[in-house]
Amino acid sequence: MAHALRGKTAVVGIGTAGTGEAPGRSAIELLGEASLNAIADAGLKLSDVDGIFAATSTHAFPTLSVAEYLGLRPRFVDGTNIGGASFEAHLLHAALALDAGFCDVALICYGSNQRTAGGRLVSMSEPQVWEAPFKPRMPLTAYALAASRHMHQFGTTREQLAEVAVAARAWANLNPEAFARGPLSVADVLASRMISDPLTVLDCCLVTDGGAACVMTRADRAKHLAKPPVYFLGGAGAQWHRAISTMPDLTITAASESGPRALTHAGVSLSDVKLAMLYDAFTICTLLFLEDLGFCPKGEAGRFVEGGAIGPGGRLAVNTNGGGLSCVHPGMYGLFLIIEAVTQLRGAAGERQVKDCDIALVHGNGGTLSAQVTGVLGSAATV
Repeated sequence: MAHALRGKTAVVGIGTAGTGEAPGRSAIELLGEASLNAIADAGLKLSDVDGIFAATSTHAFPTLSVAEYLGLRPRFVDGTNIGGASFEAHLLHAALALDAGFCDVALICYGSNQRTAGGRLVSMSEPQVWEAPFKPRMPLTAYALAASRHMHQFGTTREQLAEVAVAARAWANLNPEAFARGPLSVADVLASRMISDPLTVLDCCLVTDGGAACVMTRADRAKHLAKPPVYFLGGAGAQWHRAISTMPDLTITAASESGPRALTHAGVSLSDVKLAMLYDAFTICTLLFLEDLGFCPKGEAGRFVEGGAIGPGGRLAVNTNGGGLSCVHPGMYGLFLIIEAVTQLRGAAGERQVKDCDIALVHGNGGTLSAQVTGVLGSAATV
């Protein structure tokens, strides 16, 4: 049975800034510009915003920094930081706060100058006593471990992992805003530099700059704003571990819990989903989430993606902006999943538009396959 929150709130504005490379720009400047773009996209004013939801890899107290930078005095804030999945969590939290009347216009925002600042995402802020002696390169080593285990247990091949990167690039080639474009083959991925066996450099996400933001409000107001509203239908999160060494099973993520719960809350089934935006920090992520969310049985994702099945014209549209592998990945990628889903549900994706796209699933991942949050968004036809 669908949750009472279904369709009560909607995303009404989206914006980005400096995606790719933004030399000379700070993280908060990119966040601020993206926020102003999202507010303008909604046809609202900055002064309308009374709820701030933010997480970055730069600010210890992100909502304080955002409120100060934008000159806001919000009535409600949430600085939940669970890595790249933070923003899918913020979707749910903002919907709850809006529905309860704690705020009227919620801004969800992020910014990073990771590429041009020469910085490096450090996903292990706490000491990892069981892992540190082996000198891992985090987060890469953790995902390589999961990929190795999946290959050992299910016969998944490096060629199948490469299919994920090739499909992402095919979508990116249809997206003028994607950072990495041009031809890419399975052979190219296999021949690229090995970073952490079995993952090559082309199995790994981009390192870019970028700001992103979206604006949410209640459904009654959303109908009267500048752009078609995209309704929040349901969401759920789950987390089982922090360090990869304590993950119960390297081939099963907490998406296996968050996904079914989110779909139940939304009152939809996987067969209704026309677009899957899956956090693809590494090619193994896409395979794990396809399985854990239920798009294919456990161990079958390698075969599921073969032959361009998740690329343009394939059986399931996955990461249509090009994903973190070929579009943009400024440290935390989760908000860009939402922006592409909204773009598709508005029917505004141009050459890469998915036909009859009324329901999209967005799935965020944080840490080392640690935090998993799934959201379901729908067009006006779904409410």
